[in-house]
Amino acid sequence: MRERILERLEQLETEHWVRVLYACESGSRAWGFASPDSDFDVRFIYARPVEWYLRIDVEHRRDVIECPIIDALDIAGWDIRKALKLFSRTNGALLEWLHSPIVYRDQGAFRERLQQLAATAVDARGLCYHYAHMARGNAGEFLDGEAVRLKKYFYVLRPLLAIRHIESTGCLPPVEFQKLVESFAPEALRPEIDALLERKRRTEELGVGPPMPLIDAFIREELARHEAGFHGEGRPDIETRPAVLEELNRLFRDVLSGEA
Repeated sequence: MRERILERLEQLETEHWVRVLYACESGSRAWGFASPDSDFDVRFIYARPVEWYLRIDVEHRRDVIECPIIDALDIAGWDIRKALKLFSRTNGALLEWLHSPIVYRDQGAFRERLQQLAATAVDARGLCYHYAHMARGNAGEFLDGEAVRLKKYFYVLRPLLAIRHIESTGCLPPVEFQKLVESFAPEALRPEIDALLERKRRTEELGVGPPMPLIDAFIREELARHEAGFHGEGRPDIETRPAVLEELNRLFRDVLSGEA
């Protein structure tokens, strides 16, 4: 599959006249709780020739490349201009891509420079807002039924534990779910989480099962604890951080000129 992914990236470069700067695995395979039949969620950042950006209507031009899912390969990319603007707003998805444990393409200094900048430029409150929104969205109504979709537990627990990591360390949380569990899940929950994780990794579809009261109680407590604090916009304004803006502009120019 890795060879197939690399071949597809090369095809996309030719088809769309772009240069793929960075490509990685996102989703359950990067997080460490993929099922045997999970898709490969490949995400990439690309740059176009300089002339493409020298238009008065550049902000209205399409800045994503999306492909239909074929044979478990889900691949999509963002233009560098879009990616850098989202970075300036502490976009949680992009930050996870930059720190994915599964990398398919890493050319030049794009990823390295953004990782270095993230260490000081990421807004912790904005990132907590991102994960809180993710947890609430995945929790939905699934906690209130007599039976639940078991895999939903992972998509709620992971962002909740990421918030705990940010609150405790002030740093970006690890992408891998297991690292979050080991460091920030209550001790009483870990056996249940580990057992569920093992089932997820071995079973093509976890399906529906009875609720898990200990985990349910933790989820409700965490959602209630930070609900008031992480509502609202919660995003940094790049105009108030000129040093970050200038560094992103410098990286943009360096990539387009071939210096990064």
